[in-house]
Amino acid sequence: MASPAALRDLQRDLENKANDLSKLQKDISKNHQIRKKYTIQLGENELVLKELDLLNEDANVYKLIGPVLVKQDLAEARANVKKRIEYISDELKRLDITLQDLEEKQNSKKETILKLQQKIQSLQAGKGKA
Repeated sequence: MASPAALRDLQRDLENKANDLSKLQKDISKNHQIRKKYTIQLGENELVLKELDLLNEDANVYKLIGPVLVKQDLAEARANVKKRIEYISDELKRLDITLQDLEEKQNSKKETILKLQQKIQSLQAGKGKA
């Protein structure tokens, strides 16, 4: 027969694991929000690059810096946009790796919680029979 103290410890442990799972789920949600923002930025920058590729080499390109439009070399503008696309792509890859890690941790926590719940139920069932 299980002691009430052992049962309480298991329930406390279960509560802690559930809190950890909740934190992981919040982190996953945050990751999705950041990923969504970067995906939108990537699309916008790819569109800008396509527009820049349509221009003639002697076309005027302006960049907004604060409240002022500043003339910029077309090659320099293309290079900046390509660099931005590369940076955003790298960030998306990093976020994917982080998300995969968080999901693995989440699945592990869920399994641990399930085992704890089963253990508590079996202890309570054994207590009820006695």
